[in-house]
Amino acid sequence: MVSNFPYAINKSSTNQTCTEYLPGRCCFHRSAPRETMAWYESVDALLANKDGLAAFRAFLKSEFSEENIEFWLACEDFRKTKSAAKIVSKAKKIYSDFIQADAPKEINIDFNTRDHISQNIEEPTLKCFDNAQRLIYSLMVKDSFPRFLKSEVYKELVNRQQNGKQKRCLPFL
Repeated sequence: MVSNFPYAINKSSTNQTCTEYLPGRCCFHRSAPRETMAWYESVDALLANKDGLAAFRAFLKSEFSEENIEFWLACEDFRKTKSAAKIVSKAKKIYSDFIQADAPKEINIDFNTRDHISQNIEEPTLKCFDNAQRLIYSLMVKDSFPRFLKSEVYKELVNRQQNGKQKRCLPFL
């Protein structure tokens, strides 16, 4: 199948190919070509697809910014929490991992957002991280996602699928 898929032709700042992310292992996913191409249209399509999420996560890891996707995923999981006790424990875990000063995976959010979360962490609600999650999502959409689409990894995935040479293993997970 030949496509007029409009992915960026420019070389990314890193010229890593898919196989260079995880040496000795292939990293082509199992998604259908149209799914891979749908990732170009929407970060939501990418994040909703298990393989797309894995590829994006590996890309962010290569750029040393995986804390953004990890925080976003932690917030998505947190919002599904039903038990009041688990809400408190999960909120404190997210806070200690991503929000507090010098957290091991500290995310880049503004002082007011960080301060608001800090002041309310003792009695968290399911919405306590919403503003921070929106900021991180916006950062990924405006910054990381366009770089992913220009990366050699994404280009290689698309080219392999367009040429019918799709591999069938997924080491991203």
